[in-house]
Amino acid sequence: MVSTEQSCWFIRKVICWRAVASIAWAVLLLPPITLVFVIISKFSFLHPIQTISECLYLLTSASGIFSFILLCGVILIVGFLHLEYYTVIPTIACSKIALLGQLLHPRHFINSLVHCFMGVIVAWCCAVTMGLRYETLGYPCTESDGHPQMCLNEYHLILLLAGAFVGFSHSLLGVIYNMNYVSFHTVQQYKYLRFKRCLPLVVKCSATQALYSVRNYIVMYLFLGYIPRAWICKTLNLHLDSSVHPLDSIAGLLDLSLLYHLWSSATFLLLTWNITLLLFRIFVTEVYSFPVQSSFTEDSHQCLPKVLTEKQPMILKFLALQDLALLSQHSPSRRCEVFSLSQPGGHPHNWNAISKECLSLLTDLTQRLVAYHDTVATNGRAKSLSSGSERKTSSETSVTSGTEDLMSPRPVFLMKTPASVFARSVAGTPQSPLTSLFTPDLDSPFASPALRRLTAPVDQCSPWYGTVQSPHIMRRAPKLWSTSTDSQVNGSPTPSPASVPSPKPEPSKPSFLAQFLQNRKEQLPEASSQALFADSQAHIWALEGLSYLVQASFSEDQFGVVQTTLPSILSCMLVLQEAVDRHFKLPHASSKPVRSTSSMGDSTYKTLRFALRATLKTAIYRITTTFGDHLNAVQISAEHRKRLQQFLEYKE
Repeated sequence: MVSTEQSCWFIRKVICWRAVASIAWAVLLLPPITLVFVIISKFSFLHPIQTISECLYLLTSASGIFSFILLCGVILIVGFLHLEYYTVIPTIACSKIALLGQLLHPRHFINSLVHCFMGVIVAWCCAVTMGLRYETLGYPCTESDGHPQMCLNEYHLILLLAGAFVGFSHSLLGVIYNMNYVSFHTVQQYKYLRFKRCLPLVVKCSATQALYSVRNYIVMYLFLGYIPRAWICKTLNLHLDSSVHPLDSIAGLLDLSLLYHLWSSATFLLLTWNITLLLFRIFVTEVYSFPVQSSFTEDSHQCLPKVLTEKQPMILKFLALQDLALLSQHSPSRRCEVFSLSQPGGHPHNWNAISKECLSLLTDLTQRLVAYHDTVATNGRAKSLSSGSERKTSSETSVTSGTEDLMSPRPVFLMKTPASVFARSVAGTPQSPLTSLFTPDLDSPFASPALRRLTAPVDQCSPWYGTVQSPHIMRRAPKLWSTSTDSQVNGSPTPSPASVPSPKPEPSKPSFLAQFLQNRKEQLPEASSQALFADSQAHIWALEGLSYLVQASFSEDQFGVVQTTLPSILSCMLVLQEAVDRHFKLPHASSKPVRSTSSMGDSTYKTLRFALRATLKTAIYRITTTFGDHLNAVQISAEHRKRLQQFLEYKE
């Protein structure tokens, strides 16, 4: 295992420089974007030439240059925040209370404050650029008795507060829509072509989000605008001009020029930030080619077999898997290095390390799918822990030659999925980790009424209290009290129910707060399925890399190193295929979500499970098509051979 210090080389030498390059391009694009904003905000159809000359003079003035320097500083901070908060595995909230917890996290709270501050800076630069009534916060005015004083320019104030509100909204939507999620595109393109293709969408998203943000801000300022206005006047010793209509009124806010300038300023703010985000995504996800093997020992930790075993940083592992998928398809010379033997010794270390890590990833996903399927219990029947129900199918218990049981539980497999997927427990009922895993979700809309009756708390006055509960016993008719063990011990007969009626306690009604929190804790089935496949891009590349390497080994593997692990690869893929098929039989797993184009959030993670299913089936067909009837000589279980025959006959 490579040490943490050695793995930092990639962040220091690759990721940081890519982030710097994206920020540099964002700064270079800032002057033309600013010029377009100035022209849009000051353009006049009656005097177009004069407007353009005024805009050029403004950009070359001292205030314009100072504003540009501030905007460059904001771009640097935004780029640093992207480098600090980005992730290749999205954080998916499986319940409303989990989403609320993400929004109230201290880390996000600090991020929101920084965005509010940057929004104020950008709004101030916009106010200085537009000039006229937005230029300064105060202006000289006279009282009724003719005494001069400084009055508050509410137009400048409302623009500054709009910048803070848009910055806060942008930070809030960043958590809701996973804007810090960085996805990898299937089709490889040059950076310029990707930027050119995505730029119209970025402009559309910025204008749309600015429109909604200004609408919400206007409504909020209408009711709460007097609070910051009074605080600013008291703090800066400014006065209100009685001859001017206050803007926290319907008459004051029905100013089309004000609304237009608010929208254009918000669009400029969001456009610069979104372009910085787009450039960061393009540069960070650029393909990186790792050497398969190195002649120098000190560089061995940078080779592909070693990098694949890294757990942190995740961007390093994802780029390594991406390189493996591309290597297996388009690079015969690098494939020969994978199939080569070590000298001296003659061991296939490269192939063993790569195949072992890919199989480990696929096995881990299989275990998560099995655990998830047993947890949700969508068919309304809880999984019994009796000896009769502990029997597994042959596909789950088959042991192939050279591999361990793919379905054997590991102590840490629950940590691979976000905790909100399995965070279901019954209050007041102590459960071990094993029993809590198989506890049915009684609040699920798929749970049957019979299951709720079977798992309902037993009345203490019931004859079944304290005894073993069985579904067969519970379905019998109620029995009368008879001579029990308790009466024999005490020496007195138990009174009959006819003479002494047993008091039945009334069930306590939960409080409003408890019921509200319970409703918010309800899992969203679609979100829980998305969270289960949140990191499936790595499994897709592992499947592609393994299948293409196995396909190429049919003609390129001179030493037969792949043939030793071919049974393990086929068994692992077939077991995963069975687990994926079981998952897609769930009611919520087969529904495709609608992709949203109104925000900068990347929603590709919502369809990763469909891409994984297609990639898995394609990978198995790729192997069966290449080897054909030769696979009949592979040592696999009878159940797997039967499933493999379906692929050989093209019946899957």
